[in-house]
Amino acid sequence: MDFYKKVFKLALPIAAQSLITIGVNMLDTMMVGSLGDDPLSATSLGNSFISIFQIFCMGLGMGASVLVSRYWGMKHSSETDKEKEDASLALKQTVCLMLRLTLILATLFALATFFIPNLIMRTYTDEAPIIKDGIRYLRYSVVTYYFVGLSLVVTIVLRSVGQVLFPLLVSIGAFFVNLSMNYILIFGKFGAPRLEVAGAALGTLIARVFEFVMIVGYLLFFDRKVFFRIKDLFMKTKSLLGEYIRISIPVLISDGILALGNNSVAMVIGHIGGTFVAANAITSVTQQLSTVVISGVSQAGAIVTGITLGEGDREKTMRQGYRFFGLGLVLGLLSAGFIVLFSDPIIGFYKNVSSETAATAKQLMNAISLILVFQGTNSIMTKGVLRGGGDTKILMLADNIFLWILAIPLGILAGFVFHMSAFWIYIFLKSDQIVKTFWSFLRLRSRKWIKKISTGEPQKA
Repeated sequence: MDFYKKVFKLALPIAAQSLITIGVNMLDTMMVGSLGDDPLSATSLGNSFISIFQIFCMGLGMGASVLVSRYWGMKHSSETDKEKEDASLALKQTVCLMLRLTLILATLFALATFFIPNLIMRTYTDEAPIIKDGIRYLRYSVVTYYFVGLSLVVTIVLRSVGQVLFPLLVSIGAFFVNLSMNYILIFGKFGAPRLEVAGAALGTLIARVFEFVMIVGYLLFFDRKVFFRIKDLFMKTKSLLGEYIRISIPVLISDGILALGNNSVAMVIGHIGGTFVAANAITSVTQQLSTVVISGVSQAGAIVTGITLGEGDREKTMRQGYRFFGLGLVLGLLSAGFIVLFSDPIIGFYKNVSSETAATAKQLMNAISLILVFQGTNSIMTKGVLRGGGDTKILMLADNIFLWILAIPLGILAGFVFHMSAFWIYIFLKSDQIVKTFWSFLRLRSRKWIKKISTGEPQKA
């Protein structure tokens, strides 16, 4: 019972924060959806590119989290002051490397969005009205990368040392900022210009600035656990670089290539037609809503596993791993039930979409409910327990082999060669979720996923 209390004490605030973020996205979708199918499709596809960046940042943050949680466990289980000092310094060096990489990544995406928005949109769709609206959306999103990237990775670090409440409170504030600014700017209320699609991008930017000021400001000026300050951005990190590359970079590469794979899925959907794109925009928000607890437990799994291994208890870690697997199965079934119960009312909210879009969305909802049974378990294992054990290289290979060699080719065949229904196209595009469920259980049983992590013998800067 103590195990489940510990997990949900971490997971529920994370899930609540994700729920708020998804709620903002859903309100954006509904507001823009009231303008018609083309603006809805444009913002959805524009966000598909921005989501690549967010997934890269998740990779950076979660890769660092593997080390941060392990060092946090080492720090609190160490018997000597020297060991505590080494673990504390290694933790700060990890955060420093993560922040530097996030700034580099944000710059690359900002430059691409500024200089080639037309090319970006054309990779998703050939329909001129959607491309035009999508370019407007991306133009207003150029500087968003810096704010969302830094806020995201810092939030993950704070969670890794047990600080989950403050990021939740910030997300609640950002929700109201985004809601009010979107309403004002999309529809031109209270004397503001009616910006429509551009207003959605600008409203999101303002909310991201608010998050950045609160989250990053807290880390740099108020936090007493990580105790990272502005001067630490310039600290020496060479001694930890090898360990960081070995453990964290495979997570970045894995999630990055996975992001490109998921965008290939979006490209397949985009080239099938505007109806499929609009329907997918509706269902993707619903899928996110149904998996917030799974996402929270996944991150909690990585943190709990890392801390337990940092304390040196391998057998306890194995017992926890099997419990997480069973928990994933239960949560997957509950998420599938959520989709079945609420798909019709959610589709009904989008009153201005065509009947064809609504019918396609219903097919996708049915497919999602089936996939979620498997996705719940493998997400908690691959993004949580196995990753927390430091098994990042094998996960990098497994994630991308199953996606690129199995799921995407099957989806392309289903959509463009055999012209199957939306239901089967989606099932094949997500077939990697099914295979990874069985693979993750075998990997758990092997015990090979538990890797040794050192502090890299750091020297003071």
